[in-house]
Amino acid sequence: MMDLMEKMHETGIVPVVVIEDVNDAIPTARAILDGGINFMEITFRTACAADAIAMVAKSVPDMIVGAGTVLNARQAEAAVAAGAKFIVSPGLDEDTVIWCQERGIPVCPGCVTPSEIMKAIHLGLSVVKFFPANVYGGIKAIKALSAVFGGVKFLPTGGVNQENLSEFAKEKCIFAIGGSWVCTKKDILEQNFDQITSLSHEAVEKIRAARTLV
Repeated sequence: MMDLMEKMHETGIVPVVVIEDVNDAIPTARAILDGGINFMEITFRTACAADAIAMVAKSVPDMIVGAGTVLNARQAEAAVAAGAKFIVSPGLDEDTVIWCQERGIPVCPGCVTPSEIMKAIHLGLSVVKFFPANVYGGIKAIKALSAVFGGVKFLPTGGVNQENLSEFAKEKCIFAIGGSWVCTKKDILEQNFDQITSLSHEAVEKIRAARTLV
């Protein structure tokens, strides 16, 4: 489990991908991979999400695919059965966390309050999602929480983009960054895969540059 999480931290970014047509799953995964990112979170918001995860897991083996927007243990089970290697949730559902932990599946639940973070720590977690980051105070709030919870690292998602990416990435309390700007629904639907590759590459370079300043 730790090896996968270490790889996620090293990559520094987990694109949040909404697949509405299952035929877009493989070319989107390859476009992200070509941009230097080997993680992707396919959201469980669409009817074809499980099939999309299965296709990427089978056909793009260098891509580590996980499931996002997982709301309960039943969805986590379906995602893992399809081939998801990690689970991301918008909030903290104890049953989902325990289900994943019992099976050695990395899980990153959404936590934005001290009480939620304390519950995550009690469950044995050290990495939490911070969502939506732009609504709950952005990097300023994360730094304030980190001062209290020094052993916790954050995966901010929501409102992070190419413009403010560096201000997040340079902070040691940031584990990795989640976001859909490198693979927007529009670019996927219009099959702008070269654009996805270009934005992915640019994000990787910005994260590397920001981290060297730490």
